[in-house]
Amino acid sequence: MTKGELKVIVVEAKNLKDEDLIGKSDPYVELWISKDYKQRTSTKKNTLNPIWNEDFKFNTDTHEHHLYIKVLDEDFGEDDKLGEAKVDLKQVYKKGYVDEWVKLPALLGLRSKGEVHLILEYSAS
Repeated sequence: MTKGELKVIVVEAKNLKDEDLIGKSDPYVELWISKDYKQRTSTKKNTLNPIWNEDFKFNTDTHEHHLYIKVLDEDFGEDDKLGEAKVDLKQVYKKGYVDEWVKLPALLGLRSKGEVHLILEYSAS
C-alpha cells in the first residue's frame, strides 16, 4: 500500500441526457474516492456538452481502487442525476497518467447517458 496524490482534471462532457422540460440541463460533476470527502465542479448553465477544465486533488492509498463520478443537473429543489460511473484506478497507479472518456451507462445498457473526459495523474509521496 503506497500513499500518494491523485490529481483529477474534469475536462468536459458530451452528449449528456437532457432532464429538463424547458431548456437544457445545468450539469456539474461530483467526485469522490471516499464518501466522506466529495468534491464538485462548477455548474455549467444550459448545455449538454459542458467544458469545465477544473482540477481536484485527493490523498489516496493504492488500496483504494475506484474514483466515483456522478453528473447532476442543478435544479430548484432536488438536483436530477444525469449519470454516474466508477473509474478503475489500477492503471493510473501503474502508469501515473491516464487520459480517458468515461461512459455514463444507462440502466440495462440501453442508451448511453453521455461521457465525461477525465485526465488522472498519480504521484506517490
